[in-house]
Amino acid sequence: MAGTSYGAWLVMMAVIDPHPALKVVTESASPSDMFLGDDFHHNGAFRLSYGFEYAYALESSNGVNPFKFDIPDTYQWYLNLGALSNVNAKYFNGKLPTWENFVNHPNYDEFWQQQALINQIKQTKVPIMHVAGWWDQEDFYGPVKAYEILEKNDPNNLNYLVAGPWNHGGWNRATGDKLGDIDFGNPASQYFRAKILAPWFAHYLKDKGTLQQPEATTFETGTNQWTSFDAWPPRQNVTKRNLYFNAGKQLSFDKPKASGEQFDSYVSDPANPVPYRHQPIDPTFAGARWPTWLVEDQRFVADRPDVLTLETEPLTEDVHIAGDIVAHLFASTTGTDSDWAVKLIDVYPESYSADPKMSGFQLMISDEILRGRFRNSFSKPEPIPANKVVGYTIDLHTNDHAFLKGHRIMVQVQSTWFPVYDRNPQKFVPNIFNAQESDFQKATQRVYRSSANASYVELPVLAGGR
Repeated sequence: MAGTSYGAWLVMMAVIDPHPALKVVTESASPSDMFLGDDFHHNGAFRLSYGFEYAYALESSNGVNPFKFDIPDTYQWYLNLGALSNVNAKYFNGKLPTWENFVNHPNYDEFWQQQALINQIKQTKVPIMHVAGWWDQEDFYGPVKAYEILEKNDPNNLNYLVAGPWNHGGWNRATGDKLGDIDFGNPASQYFRAKILAPWFAHYLKDKGTLQQPEATTFETGTNQWTSFDAWPPRQNVTKRNLYFNAGKQLSFDKPKASGEQFDSYVSDPANPVPYRHQPIDPTFAGARWPTWLVEDQRFVADRPDVLTLETEPLTEDVHIAGDIVAHLFASTTGTDSDWAVKLIDVYPESYSADPKMSGFQLMISDEILRGRFRNSFSKPEPIPANKVVGYTIDLHTNDHAFLKGHRIMVQVQSTWFPVYDRNPQKFVPNIFNAQESDFQKATQRVYRSSANASYVELPVLAGGR
């Protein structure tokens, strides 16, 4: 069996209790958990444009019926919509089952838990290859999590991971040498199909050839080369290094030494949220730019006052990372709820002779959001104590990338990311889907960088590079 996206989820259902005739499978971008990291939520933050447009397109009629926006910029349309309680009041009228599930299950309850693969798949029983794309705009979390779960009980070494420079389904496309403005100089999709996928099925289905498949085959972006590891995340030659927030909006591997209240601050205003891609933002499914939004140049928000942007000096040597990236924030808010979004970015040199149009480009390498009410439990949300320093751990997921000499490493922190994520009222309410306009308020956010409260991003740095 083989499948992509929902087709991959069907593959995963088949391997729970596989039929004796099932010899081998590959799943590409299967969702694993719709509340924690895939299509509809990330760490409890609702994926507004995706969820709204998906529910309407599939459930408003007997066919696929895209929602007809009356203005070209969906950012403005969703802002005009106001609170999520207006969706049923103005458009859905309680008739779309998927939207009703969103409204009635705002927390990680049994409804979401019983769907999650982590609660269904226990052991690798047939050879399985999980395929993920570094810039999958829909289901990157899914295949990596499925691999991680099955790796815990894989006595016969049947569980494998492949990750490449793709968006959702990119491994199926013609060459895979480009994504948006990024040129990898390598036909990664062709290579995958010819050198990885074909030998995989030839071996298990036709008993041809000796399988040479490494445990993990990943494409290192930056150097744009295929690499292999005997475990993922790698266990050898990797050092966890902390990239600290420092004064002057600088990033450094040196921990800040200053004591007292050292912080950077910004005002988060739900009435003027940070857009997640360049405006005008076309519809998610009917538009052309949704598939490549994760590789859009982040300079369009770097100077916004509600985006905290920090960066290193130009690197004096290549920094190769391979494995899990984790952000650790110490932050306070004047509200009682807040979202925290963190982006790890590769900043190209201002004068980039190899490809002048990429000069100064800010390429997002990894990213994630956490809805603050879920900092302690996704099942039992709780208010954030106003004006108190709170520690947040945000999994920025796994990656294989080289920040090259002369580039800079950048981190952006923000509290809105719209309309790919709904707006947090920044006032704790029991259910954001039922929030009213009066619940939304500005909040002053402080991100701390003192010796006692040192915010940082943990990077898995390969010793000695490649």
